[in-house]
Amino acid sequence: MNAFGNGITISSNIGTAPWGASEVNLAHIFHTSIALAMFLTGFLVAVINQLLMRHFDLPRFLDEVVFIACFSYFINLFTSLFSALGLPDLPLPWRLVAGLLGIITLGCSISFCQRANLLMHPNDDTTNILRFMYCKNKVVRAQLINFSVSLLLTGICWLATGKVYAVNIGTLLCLLVNGR
Repeated sequence: MNAFGNGITISSNIGTAPWGASEVNLAHIFHTSIALAMFLTGFLVAVINQLLMRHFDLPRFLDEVVFIACFSYFINLFTSLFSALGLPDLPLPWRLVAGLLGIITLGCSISFCQRANLLMHPNDDTTNILRFMYCKNKVVRAQLINFSVSLLLTGICWLATGKVYAVNIGTLLCLLVNGR
């Protein structure tokens, strides 16, 4: 669900979730696929999660790496599929509707994964780690701290290239409602 929603938001170009936007921008800077940028960023976040927990949890680390490997592959697949179907070429109102539905889809899927707490994207696990270990169970605060890192990455990409990709009204919507 999460990869499907992200694929729609990236293809519609109305803005994606903050982490997705930073990874799309990294892909543009390094001239690589979105899948590789997402995998490498997710892998790094999985390592950081281990540091945030203050102990090494091999099963959790491996779960996150497996998740991000599959997730990055499926985002690339869905982004390519929606692009091949012509989503980027639709008139703005249709892209806006599709993109907002994509944001809602990915937001709901993140919520489901975090509540189940079985196998999560490393960025979503970061929110849980921050929430329970550092933010006194305040999910919105934890989510905003997590998002601030991705927004900083996007800002660095913008400073390096003068261009920003995958940031638009969908990103704003995600910032305002994700976590609540």
